[in-house]
Amino acid sequence: MEAIQYKGLEEINAEQRAVLDKLSAEYYDKIKRALRNENCSISIHIKKYESKGGGEGKEKKHAKFSINLLAMAPTKTFESSAADWDFARTLHKVFKDMETEISHHFKKMFP
Repeated sequence: MEAIQYKGLEEINAEQRAVLDKLSAEYYDKIKRALRNENCSISIHIKKYESKGGGEGKEKKHAKFSINLLAMAPTKTFESSAADWDFARTLHKVFKDMETEISHHFKKMFP
């Protein structure tokens, strides 16, 4: 099983793919440390929603991104999601939320 799995890559362009690869590698290391487990994996599911504005013949300028993130450790699966108009900001939101989920879980277990 791969450490980082992606779904919905056809929704993004090459520039966004480079941002995705960079940020997911950085945050994967943080998540792995937070889970205290070398055998964890993450799954990133990307959805892109086109704006309906612009009228006929005009190019659509905005797209909203929805990202779902699963962090799977041997004993528990954590889930996080975020949506925003900026792709990089959405990635940061979903990863920060995942870090918060994991830290809250361990604070409850080991107060």
